[in-house]
Amino acid sequence: MLHRDRIPLLWGFLQAVLVVALGFSDMETGPGGAGVSVQQPNGDRFKIEGRAVVPGVKSQDWVSSARIFVEGEEFVGFVRTDGSFAVNDVPSGSYVVEVITPNYRFEPVRVDITSKGKMRARLVNYIKTSEVIRQPYPLQIRANGPQTYFMKRETWGWTDFLMNPMVMMMVLPLLIIVLLPKVVNTNDPEMRKEMEQSMNMLNPNPELPDVSELMTKLFSGGSKPSSKAVTSKGTRPAVKRR
Repeated sequence: MLHRDRIPLLWGFLQAVLVVALGFSDMETGPGGAGVSVQQPNGDRFKIEGRAVVPGVKSQDWVSSARIFVEGEEFVGFVRTDGSFAVNDVPSGSYVVEVITPNYRFEPVRVDITSKGKMRARLVNYIKTSEVIRQPYPLQIRANGPQTYFMKRETWGWTDFLMNPMVMMMVLPLLIIVLLPKVVNTNDPEMRKEMEQSMNMLNPNPELPDVSELMTKLFSGGSKPSSKAVTSKGTRPAVKRR
């Protein structure tokens, strides 16, 4: 009877020991899961180093709000008081390194890390991806200028007024009317006829004044009356003398 009473106790003790053993095995494998390693197959990790500089500004004035982003926010580093930075535990590959600060703007740099740990840096060009501009390593990243969060308000100028489409529609026809008689030989009847026909094509509305008549008056306004008209109006009939 005593042995039968101890069997449930022994069974419960074995279950407790098994649960504790499984708990220790889960803690050893880590958050990556049992049998899955978060390290690279060769286990190599490298360090990206460099220095961020803002010309004319002390590093102590801006490093407190600066961060180093590697490939977005996959790896994050901080800037020291002297402007230097280091991002550790970065595997081999190609990464975009950015200096993020709310006050100044920095150009991103791409860093290529080989499996042997060799580093190569170049500027990031999203427009001409084939263009390669080498950069020194350790990185030397200089600020381009302050961050601009607002667009500058445009100022009014005479060029804006002259390039206005409505003004151009009013000024250009006047220039054509004034300059065209001086450029084109208006005494040629064929040329005048062609111009009148082309202007009539632009005047389909019968209620508007005839453009051909306007052009004729404009071109012939300075011409002198014919000699026949002068003689007919200006001379008196001859009086016969007896």
